[in-house]
Amino acid sequence: MIVHVPAGYTGKRKLALVLNLHGSESTASAEEKFSGMDATADEDHFIVAYPQALIADGLGYDWNIPGEPMVNGKFPPASAPSDIAFLTTLVRDLAGRYCVGLSRVYATGVSGGGRMASQLACDASNVFAAIAPVAGLRYPSPCPASRPVPVIAFHGTADLIDPFNGGGLGYWTYSVPAAAQLWAGRDHCAGRPQTTAGRGYRLTRYSGCAGETQVELYAITGEGHEWPGGPAMPPAITSVLGPQSDAVDANALMWGFFRAHPRL
Repeated sequence: MIVHVPAGYTGKRKLALVLNLHGSESTASAEEKFSGMDATADEDHFIVAYPQALIADGLGYDWNIPGEPMVNGKFPPASAPSDIAFLTTLVRDLAGRYCVGLSRVYATGVSGGGRMASQLACDASNVFAAIAPVAGLRYPSPCPASRPVPVIAFHGTADLIDPFNGGGLGYWTYSVPAAAQLWAGRDHCAGRPQTTAGRGYRLTRYSGCAGETQVELYAITGEGHEWPGGPAMPPAITSVLGPQSDAVDANALMWGFFRAHPRL
C-alpha cells in the first residue's frame, strides 16, 4: 500500500481520506501514476491511500468482488480473503496512524477498482461516505447499503474494455447509464435526471435524493478506458486502453463532490 499525506500535514486537524483502488491486473504504484491524485491531495489537503489487492494476476493483482468473475473469466478462489473486510479494516488502521475524519472517508478507483468501489458503497456504507468509480460503475445486487450513498462516476464513450453501452466480459453486462439509474433508484432520487452537454462530455445528474445525496455520471466523449484529465500516458498504454481526454478533471470534480457529501 502507498499512502500520500498532503504537504503541510501536521496531524492536528482531521482530514478526509480517499482510498484509490487500482484496476485489474494492476498495482498500487501504477494507480498512483495513472490517476495523478497526489497533486490534488496536496492542493486540497486530504490523505489518499492506494491499497493493493491480494489476488495475483499476471504482473498485477485483482480485487475479490463478491459473485463476479475476474478479467480472466475465472471466479476468485474460494480461499481468497474478503476485500470488503480488508479495505474497511484498512480505514481503521489508517485512522489510527493519521488524523482522519471518519465521516469523510471515500472510495474511488479505475476499472476493477471502480467496480470494487461500487461494492464498498453497498457493503460498507457505514464506512464510506461517497464513491467515485472511473470506468467501472456498477450497481451490485444485492445491495445491503444501510443509507443512501452519493455517487459520482466517469466513463469514456469509446471504452472498449468496459463498454459504455454494456456488453463485454462476464463481469460487464448492462450499460453505465443503467448503473447510474439503478443507484438513483436506490437513493430514492426524485423526478427525471438533468442532462448537461459540455465540451467533450455529457453530465447526467439525479437530484432530490434521500439523505441529501446525488448521483452524477460524466460521459466523456471519445475517451477510452482512461482517467479523465489524468497524466498523459505513453503510447504503450493508450494503444491498449484507448485515447485520453482532458474534457473534465475527474480528480477536481470528485473531490468537490466528496467535500459536499460527508457521511451524515
